[in-house]
Amino acid sequence: MNPPKQLAFDLPSKPALGRDDFFVSPGNAVAVATIENVPSWPDGKLVLCGPEGSGKTHLTNVWAAQSGASVLNARDLRDGDVPTLAQSPVAVEDVPEIARNAAAQAALFHLHNLTLAQGQPLLLTGRSAPSHWGLSLPDLQSRMAGAHLVSLAPPDDALLAALLAKLFNDRQITPKPDVIPYLVAHMDRSYQAAAAIVARLDGAAMAQSCAISRPLAVRLIAERG
Repeated sequence: MNPPKQLAFDLPSKPALGRDDFFVSPGNAVAVATIENVPSWPDGKLVLCGPEGSGKTHLTNVWAAQSGASVLNARDLRDGDVPTLAQSPVAVEDVPEIARNAAAQAALFHLHNLTLAQGQPLLLTGRSAPSHWGLSLPDLQSRMAGAHLVSLAPPDDALLAALLAKLFNDRQITPKPDVIPYLVAHMDRSYQAAAAIVARLDGAAMAQSCAISRPLAVRLIAERG
């Protein structure tokens, strides 16, 4: 018997980043509502934090699509780009990654001041709260620590199920109906664990030319111990 069509090709994962693809649950509802209400941002800036895979990039892209914002990673920021970027809303992702990059921090400090001076909103992201970012430029660190903060909480059952469904869909895979309920009940409860188990199931199903089923999920969960 031929393997299921969705397993016939090793297709790359293509994350869906639209607003309709973002599942709102009690753990992220405040963050979603705040990001969608820019006039509520104190001083026109907001920090969004949460663990890896929690949806920061997804939510940032939703906001950018709604506001016309530019989105860039902090490590890619250059001082020469600041005047142009500051003319419209801006989102800077993964700010803690430049904790020891003096040039990038100086550029972000310039962007922070110019963007807000021109009345444009500024969204910043990181895995932890700004008080833990450890930026070596004191003036920048103080401004980040003083920004209003919203967090994405660890996933509850509903959000974890929706996240797994999205991760499978990003890979163009439809698992057996009993797979996601089993995973929700037995896997580690984190965004990283969800991404990892979906990738492992995809790889195992490809290698064995089989569908993603509950027995396969049981085996892979058991192997993780």
